[in-house]
Amino acid sequence: MNWIGYRVVFRLHSPLHIGWRKVGNVQVTRPYLTGRSFWGALTERLARDTAAQKGQKATTSNDYHESGHQVNEYLAFTYFYPALQSGNDYQVVWPWDDERTFRRRFLSSYQSTALVYPEHSAAEGSLHEIEFLSPHTLDTADPVYLIGYVFAHKDCSLPWHDALTRLQFGGERGYGWGKTELVSLEKTDDAFSCTVDCSGRRPVITVPQDKRLLAHTKPDQIMIAGEVEPLVGREWHTNSGAGASITHFGVVYAPGGIATNEHCFAVESFGLWQKQP
Repeated sequence: MNWIGYRVVFRLHSPLHIGWRKVGNVQVTRPYLTGRSFWGALTERLARDTAAQKGQKATTSNDYHESGHQVNEYLAFTYFYPALQSGNDYQVVWPWDDERTFRRRFLSSYQSTALVYPEHSAAEGSLHEIEFLSPHTLDTADPVYLIGYVFAHKDCSLPWHDALTRLQFGGERGYGWGKTELVSLEKTDDAFSCTVDCSGRRPVITVPQDKRLLAHTKPDQIMIAGEVEPLVGREWHTNSGAGASITHFGVVYAPGGIATNEHCFAVESFGLWQKQP
């Protein structure tokens, strides 16, 4: 096998905001952790750890670029979904099964505004609201976990096991959001009960008929029932500055779409899925 699969369970310790879209003054969160967000947090951790071993600090985009390239080359990963403890195991709660109940149990928001101190008032137009995935269910206060899968190439030498213990995801991290604790890391042969072929260039997940897509999926001549959306992101480069470089992956199927037939998908960079022949 070229890839070794692991099931990863994080416990969420603070609100998690994964940027999606803006509705009025509300910044809406995705109800799951995307592969790109996982890649970003892991890249940051590995780059800083590598620099620290040399007695330095990772201060340029080149330091992060090299770590990010290695993460995409030697690791493949799924999206991470909210879960609750069920006996000695965990039960994933899919956002699309009962959207209204999911929102009522897992999502909340925080409102704030800037102040103008000389006038002792709020700054005009600064009121905003940030939606987040709560670290505890809002009705029963049960702890919320995140479950996903990481596949390591047989030649991978990245210290990613240790890095998983010190990751912080998503937006508003400066205010302490996105803190997680690694609960378990176990070898596995599947991913969300789907068969995984680990013998090829990339791990390949087989999605049975009428089952859901679990990542953004590049379009192809396949039959998928579900929503599509443009997938874009912002990156940091030395020449252009923080967030000024825009990446565009095109229009893709959103997670939650239904495969009308059995299909196989390669897990590509940033956790995106690509249909296999």
